[in-house]
Amino acid sequence: MSKSRIIRQQIWGRLADVARPDTRFHMNFAEVIPDFEGSDAATDHVWNMPACRASTFSFITPDNCLVDLRRRLIAARKPFVMSTYGIWRGFLLMEPGMVPPGAEVYAAWLDGMEHFARPITLEEIARRGRFDFMVTGASAVSVDGVRFGKGHGFFDLEWGMFTDLGLADQDTPVVAVVHDCQIVEEKLTPSETDILVDHIATPSRLLQVDRRARRPHGVKWNLLDPRQIADTPPLRELQRIQGLA
Repeated sequence: MSKSRIIRQQIWGRLADVARPDTRFHMNFAEVIPDFEGSDAATDHVWNMPACRASTFSFITPDNCLVDLRRRLIAARKPFVMSTYGIWRGFLLMEPGMVPPGAEVYAAWLDGMEHFARPITLEEIARRGRFDFMVTGASAVSVDGVRFGKGHGFFDLEWGMFTDLGLADQDTPVVAVVHDCQIVEEKLTPSETDILVDHIATPSRLLQVDRRARRPHGVKWNLLDPRQIADTPPLRELQRIQGLA
């Protein structure tokens, strides 16, 4: 068993005490990054960051712990992109005017995003310009910014697509929102696909990370299963853009 897998299993054991069950996956942390007790306080830390306040076009993952952040972005009329679960239906764009006043909290949930937001292609995202702020959940994150997802590598894959198109790079602020129990209090060596984050927001603190390595660039096509490419519309679109299909 890999070290990252061992870490996930250890964290998931502690997370069960503070996680809020998902409506579909309950407490199956291999399939969902859950909301947790105190996520509103963690969101406060993110919301008060100058980079968040100044953002004009951000990317937010579909993790349950980020519902309140998406709600606040909708209420503040800040446009953002969110991936669909598993990236199976690509990406969704939420922008001002899509949600009637009072419905922000409903729109922030995954089903609400599917209802109120609209699909957006990679080419459309590229025409809008770079992301100036990115926020993700995590199964675990080390004190030096090495993030672990559910094990499926979706955020790593999204990052690869975005960097291939110049939508994100080494300077793009990336924040991980987790419970305090999800922080690994040791420094880890990132793999070739690990995305190092700049800040970690928990209910108790906002931790700034001193990145010791560069983030990866581009999609690592040699690491992908052909079935995953076939089942992920944005990957097929990127292949077409790059002349690979």
